[in-house]
Amino acid sequence: MNILIIGLGLIGGSFCKTLSKKTNHNIFGYDKDNITSQKALNDGSIISVLSPEKFIQADVTFICLHPTVSINFLKENVSHFRGNSVIADVCGVKGSISAQMSEITMSHNINYIGTHPMAGREFGGYDYSVENLFDNASFIVTPTESTDMESLETVKKIATEMGFKKIITASPENHDKTIAYTSQLAHIVSSAYVKSPSIENESGFTAGSFQDMTRIATLNENMWSDLFMQNQKPLLNELDTLISNLAKYREAIADSDADKLTELLREGRIIKERDLSIYSNRK
Repeated sequence: MNILIIGLGLIGGSFCKTLSKKTNHNIFGYDKDNITSQKALNDGSIISVLSPEKFIQADVTFICLHPTVSINFLKENVSHFRGNSVIADVCGVKGSISAQMSEITMSHNINYIGTHPMAGREFGGYDYSVENLFDNASFIVTPTESTDMESLETVKKIATEMGFKKIITASPENHDKTIAYTSQLAHIVSSAYVKSPSIENESGFTAGSFQDMTRIATLNENMWSDLFMQNQKPLLNELDTLISNLAKYREAIADSDADKLTELLREGRIIKERDLSIYSNRK
């Protein structure tokens, strides 16, 4: 197939590198930054850069842009794509994004598939893209009642060829509710955590716990603020839950209530051990 990757950042660039290495598909690219496009050409990740007028050549297109940018790009360029081709996005939110992209593509007889590759790195951009980013990762698809099943199977097959270990199916709503907890909340906590003045004295006093807590604070603030705003209600629910739980720990410490603090810590340990056990059984 002819596969077009739009947006050659960390995810889009890794798509190009992975597909070029692991499949026999023809991989094309498009990025608004000509220097980035040239990098992908030079290292053989793509065989050609397609201008919008040539998007019609693509059988399957992955739009690897920020949520709002993805919508705007599709609105402006949907007429360039071939009817009955497949367009998938890789946005980290699906609810409102999927609804809008589906509406735009249906009006042009194009098959839309919502996806979310569960992989990333601390830093973004093409220079950090790698051919093994998706090895053993999960690939989430979010079909709706209007989804073309043949197109869905095509996208799932491509994901399998790329090395994704699990293909997970979820509704757009359930995806957003879960991702608010497993990803978005973690990024907010990490960003807030590093704002303590104590970070000025961390050198020589850190190990794995500090590194784990702060790793994702080097996020792309433009992309993540877009994701958070697109998923306000589920994310606010998770923030309220976290703040309520933190208040219990603070109260126990402030009251010198060692028994209560021990109980809270025990509860957390048991929940995590149960989660680890469930995860182990699913592998």
